[in-house]
Amino acid sequence: MRSSIPGLGRVMVFLAAALASASLAVPGSWGEEGVQYGQLGSDVTLSCAGAPAGSPVQWRRAGAAALPEGSAIQQGALVLPSASLASMGTYSCHGEDGGLLHAVSLRLGHLPGVPFVSCRASDYENFSCSWTSSVETFLPTRYITTYRNKNGHVGLCLQDPSRPGICTVHRSEFWSSYRMNITEVNPLGFTYRLLDVTMQAIIKPDPPEGLVVEPIPLAPRRLHVSWKYPSSWPKEPHFQLRFRLQYRPVIHRSWSVVETVNLSEVITDAFAGLEHVVQVSAKDFLDAGNWSEWSAEARATPVRDLATTASEETTTEARLESLAEEPSQAPNPEPINRSDPLEKMAVLVSLGIFAFFVLAAVLIITILIWLRMRKHGKDKTKPNFLVAATHLKALPKAQIL
Repeated sequence: MRSSIPGLGRVMVFLAAALASASLAVPGSWGEEGVQYGQLGSDVTLSCAGAPAGSPVQWRRAGAAALPEGSAIQQGALVLPSASLASMGTYSCHGEDGGLLHAVSLRLGHLPGVPFVSCRASDYENFSCSWTSSVETFLPTRYITTYRNKNGHVGLCLQDPSRPGICTVHRSEFWSSYRMNITEVNPLGFTYRLLDVTMQAIIKPDPPEGLVVEPIPLAPRRLHVSWKYPSSWPKEPHFQLRFRLQYRPVIHRSWSVVETVNLSEVITDAFAGLEHVVQVSAKDFLDAGNWSEWSAEARATPVRDLATTASEETTTEARLESLAEEPSQAPNPEPINRSDPLEKMAVLVSLGIFAFFVLAAVLIITILIWLRMRKHGKDKTKPNFLVAATHLKALPKAQIL
């Protein structure tokens, strides 16, 4: 990695280079005796240690005389041009009498690539950096991790064997900046990555803990949610967190989100009778860094609405009654009451309508009879009047006078 590295930055690189060179210089530093490492695609030379100078030797691969195509013996050494993965194996050199002089296992791979590095602080007292290799080298690899702060102090970022790929700087300074140097080393060489970090930019709390969700009695659309600070966060009043709550019914996909600075919250728009899933995350109160990952899920179901519950209870009772009315195999001396309030009301309404029509019919018949009798009375009065008129007409005028 080529870059201009001012001042103490060079010190970090020189320190890492010295440690890397020491690893490369010690033959057994990689823990594999009798192994020679080579770079894929380049020429590899295998020396026959213990062979007398100038004496002819024979090379074998895995005990057989057949060697990779293109290989050649030069001054007792075996040269493998443009070595490939197929060239790997165990090679041995022998004297004229066939006696074994030396054996070596060849492993091939690549030079290290510049590692990918990221850093994160789960609190304001420590931070960690993690890395991954950018190249699959096929060779054993180790990392040298150092740092320098703004005061010029150079130290080791400590690695934990139980957590490969991570190192930690303890007792870091919140307002300080750090230059990290992650050097990747393998038997062929080393490369490094320099990364400048500030605590405010890399702070990312761990998820909140102890998430509890409970229904609220007599509140069909409410859930009470509570949680605790992550145990890794310092218990100091000037380092506060704010929180983000997300929730949804389990049958829905979209989340509702609420932010708060408290350690509890009441959800007021939950769906009565539906199970809800809830999660919470945290961030620095002053908005530094990033939100934490979401906590583990917690679930709860709001109480059902009273009207809905009463309706369901009525439906349940009706179903039980209908089941009770089904014929039983055993004789029952008690009469079965099949009466229903709605049925009684329907019967009463039907009787009322029938009575109304009966009364209307009686009234109409009465009116018709009355009209007929009246007409008949008029007919009887009319002849008597005509007789009287005729009689008066027949009398003499003298009598009339």
